Amino acid sequence: MAAVAALLLLPVLFILMLPSLIFGGLTSSGSSNQPILNDNAAIVQNVSDVAFAVNQVLGEGISDAEARIAQDFAASGGDNYEVINPYAADMASNTNSFIAQYCAAKGEDWDTISLADLQDVLRQGKSSLFSYTRTSETRTVEDDDPDTPDVVETREETWYIYTLVYNGEGYFADTVFHLTEEQKSLAGDYAQNLSLFLGDGMFQYTEYGGATIGSLGNVCFTDGATEVVYFNQLDERWANEPYGTDNIGGYGCGPTSMSIVVSSLTNNVVDPIEMSEWAYQNGGWCSKSGSYHSLIPNAAKAWGLPVEGCTASEPQRILDALGSGKLVVAIMTKGHFTSGGHFIVLRGVQDGNILVADPASYTRSQQTWDLSIILNEASKSAGAGGPFWIIG
Repeated sequence: MAAVAALLLLPVLFILMLPSLIFGGLTSSGSSNQPILNDNAAIVQNVSDVAFAVNQVLGEGISDAEARIAQDFAASGGDNYEVINPYAADMASNTNSFIAQYCAAKGEDWDTISLADLQDVLRQGKSSLFSYTRTSETRTVEDDDPDTPDVVETREETWYIYTLVYNGEGYFADTVFHLTEEQKSLAGDYAQNLSLFLGDGMFQYTEYGGATIGSLGNVCFTDGATEVVYFNQLDERWANEPYGTDNIGGYGCGPTSMSIVVSSLTNNVVDPIEMSEWAYQNGGWCSKSGSYHSLIPNAAKAWGLPVEGCTASEPQRILDALGSGKLVVAIMTKGHFTSGGHFIVLRGVQDGNILVADPASYTRSQQTWDLSIILNEASKSAGAGGPFWIIG
């Protein structure tokens, strides 16, 4: 009944358009010989197949960008170069947006929709999937002379540093799928409904109409094993500041959570403005969706913090980590913390309950929470090793 109710949120057009990609036909059977709408495992498998197919093409897009980088360097006159790939550990993509945009682009030609066709369309535009930035610097390197092995000589070289940039689903809507404004709106609505239906937390957004809260000033929580520096994304100091082309107040729970973590576990206080800029520059921002899940481990590593992924089936790992002073970032879906998707920080244990730092609610951050609530409402299909990341 819950699955059917969620499905009713989808535009009628998409009910016709999606069967071959997600639902396998509205009346066909899944792996358990029941209608696929009642077979969550079959639906998740279909979504996984789409994600795998998309990531295959994204990998080809990276190779294409690297080839273009090599050509650019060959014409530069530099001595050497390096490529910074923020997506090496986890491919950045919002599968739900790809599905929605592809189907919207088909219009009423729903009978031509297939996974193979989606791959073909993406592959035709693979040179548009990634771009790059280039900077240069002078480096001093050792110049080993085999005739004088005991003499250390150096020379200066001009190095070019290339950083891969994922162009994002919004870019694909214009360049790859060539959507009209009406199709973009339809695709955006469907993608959010699909994310809600799947409970994957790919869309993180706060009901934010521009109303901020007053400045909280310097807030620290001291009731856990680690003193935690708290930031709230709705704070008037940064709520209306940019996160990509979005704003921190509405979409910045990911970078705000990492501001909390980095400021608490290092000697650096990094506020949400600085973290949002870093996320934008390093491939963590997802237009109108919040953040890619890969933002969490990537930001932790960038600030020198150990990070490990953790599943909801490992509650003791979470409790042990919190008890030893580590912090845990969680991606939550519909429930007590959000109506869609939302990053929060688990910051300690008190009397068997969990202490949190919720970047959208100072009130929820002052409460304790039963671990079962957090485990049950965490994303069921998080990427990048989630839905929990143990940091510290």
